[in-house]
Amino acid sequence: MPNVNTIALDAMGGDQAPPMVIAGADVARKRYPNTHFLIFGDDALCGPLLRRFSRLAAVAEVVHTEDIVAADAKPSVAVRRGRKSSMWLAINSVAERRANAVVSAGNTGALMAMSKLILKTLPGISRPAIAGLIPTRRSESVFLDLGANIECGPENLIEFALMGGILARAVLGVIRPTVGLLNVGEEEFKGRNELREVANVLRSKDTLFDFHGFVEGDDLTTGTTDVVVTDGFTGNITLKTLEGVSQAYSDFLRRSLRSSLSARLGGMLARSAFRSLREKVDPRKHNGAMFVGLNGVAVKSHGSTDSLGFANAIGVAVDIIEQGVNERIISELSRIQSTETA
Repeated sequence: MPNVNTIALDAMGGDQAPPMVIAGADVARKRYPNTHFLIFGDDALCGPLLRRFSRLAAVAEVVHTEDIVAADAKPSVAVRRGRKSSMWLAINSVAERRANAVVSAGNTGALMAMSKLILKTLPGISRPAIAGLIPTRRSESVFLDLGANIECGPENLIEFALMGGILARAVLGVIRPTVGLLNVGEEEFKGRNELREVANVLRSKDTLFDFHGFVEGDDLTTGTTDVVVTDGFTGNITLKTLEGVSQAYSDFLRRSLRSSLSARLGGMLARSAFRSLREKVDPRKHNGAMFVGLNGVAVKSHGSTDSLGFANAIGVAVDIIEQGVNERIISELSRIQSTETA
């Protein structure tokens, strides 16, 4: 029998929680039948919702919590005052080995701060990063850091590159991933001194991946590399920009197709092509970012997503568990350290 994975869900995090979380868990249950759920939230709200999905109720348990981490709460305040919250207790269930992973659509800063405090970092990792998959013309690329570390030193970016390469092999199935360092130009002499220092170190790690060198913003959607590395400040702004452009493009296209009778007729004829395009750029399909570098699996869902998007975030957690991403990171870093000290 396949192993049963238990996923802890922060049912109170997200713009449409808890209905979105419960419905998303039911979608995920159908996709991943060997998954059980611990649903942390207000039982008065979550209980009736869960009873609407009888098959989900058979593989899920509501753990009552009264406190909620507000979307605008400062991470430091959330850590001090939120130790009985749905977010804290869901993360803690992973630390206690009652769950294999935690998924939350709640406050990103609070989720990272709590996860670092409760789960700790993996051996050899100084800071965890938020890593996500972005659609490209080729397929998908791993992009990190998406906002966990506003300021990063050279050693942090080097760790991000190593973890990103491991994640690309595990999740994307790329045997020897290519890694790019986001910069203001491709030329070796461009960018800050720290970036050039990082590039020199990454070139020496060619036994782990192929270091492509510097990449620019337009390389992200082209898919020039399998992994793109940057600091959390740049990464978060870039991700939000990509999401905004995608939404604006969809809106422009929708308006154009309604602008005249001929446009409407053309839209009807090209309906299947537009449907395919919509599915390709649908942010819900790419929802779910992993906190790589933690001693436990934590996945952040977009706060404004719906049930389908949340189900995809659960899918990210299941993939990370089944691919043994954390175990691979520990093994790879141990091998690197032993090689460097030999």
